Amino acid sequence: MDRRFFLAASLGSFAIPSLAYAQRPPMRTRWKVRASEGFDALAFLGPLAGGELYLPYYQADVDAFAPRLAAAVRADVPALAQEAERSGFGLLGPNLSVLFSNGADGDLGSLIANMSAPEARLLPAYRASPYWNEKDWRWFMAAVPRLRTVFEAMQAADFAAFRDERAGGIARRIAELDRDLADYDVIRWHEKLTGRVFDPLIEVVLLQFCKPHGIKVQGQTFLQAADWNTPTTVRNAAHEMLHPPVPMDGAAAQAALAVLARDPLIPRIVADHDPKWGYTTLEGLLSEDIAQALDQLIAEALGVARNPADRWRKADDGIHVLAGAIYGILRRDRWIDTGGSIEDWLADAVRGGRFAPGHLHAVAAQVLERLVTGLWPLA
Repeated sequence: MDRRFFLAASLGSFAIPSLAYAQRPPMRTRWKVRASEGFDALAFLGPLAGGELYLPYYQADVDAFAPRLAAAVRADVPALAQEAERSGFGLLGPNLSVLFSNGADGDLGSLIANMSAPEARLLPAYRASPYWNEKDWRWFMAAVPRLRTVFEAMQAADFAAFRDERAGGIARRIAELDRDLADYDVIRWHEKLTGRVFDPLIEVVLLQFCKPHGIKVQGQTFLQAADWNTPTTVRNAAHEMLHPPVPMDGAAAQAALAVLARDPLIPRIVADHDPKWGYTTLEGLLSEDIAQALDQLIAEALGVARNPADRWRKADDGIHVLAGAIYGILRRDRWIDTGGSIEDWLADAVRGGRFAPGHLHAVAAQVLERLVTGLWPLA
């Protein structure tokens, strides 16, 4: 894909605008691109666990590396992954990446060293982050001995050399992205459309084994596959830096959640969709879908957007109906032109009745090019 975006033949009032400026303001965004053996080791837990999300990409890698591990270790990785999901910790590799994202990701040795004293080395930064969850920390602490055994086995099996074989082009890709990303001022749009101040630095960590995920971790850092192209990287940055888009314990989010809890469709999507996609709570879906609505606006402004109907039809079995609705309301409000506090906007939208099912579903249907009665599941 090049830097243009796809347009559907008929978008009605939701046609994506072409935004061009005679004079571009000074660049607000600074980009840093790097790789990480440690994050790749965490990402590889998904394929090693046999997860259906990962094996289409990494079956050959698992077949080559897994036999180097003892049978007990090979058996415990899927057990850990299943226990993480059942406990509510979530997807094993992505959520462990959040815990280790305070500079502890350099290599497998760094992961192992930090697990020798996690309360001193990992807990302070994690507790201070927006991702802090006491229940998740308790699960992690109980799993530390088993996880350390897995990482030590991967180190003994020379995961570092194995990864280097598979990821030979990462250095070249880092240089390419360093050059190409300089054209994209993502932070300027984040600040305009949320009303918040962001650090200008975005750190992109290129990995060999993280597909299909783009993963936001602590700080303004996200992880993505090394071979994803520049428009995909820009879209990832537009999305991932927004998390969380509003304080989910704040009055605006709580008011929205109270309305959505009575919606005949949105809670059903949360309860009935395939849990492999995540978003298994109403709060989690609202947070994600506000971010997706805003990142769609940013991608349009930067010329790297996908058509919204196509995007949300193809993503996660079509569950992001709420994202389409929020995007549509923001478009009607010309939010790309005005900007402001997205938290205040959310509170006003809820007070004004625009999160009521009749209005919400009608806007979603127009954006997503679906019938109001067929928003989800997809036929």
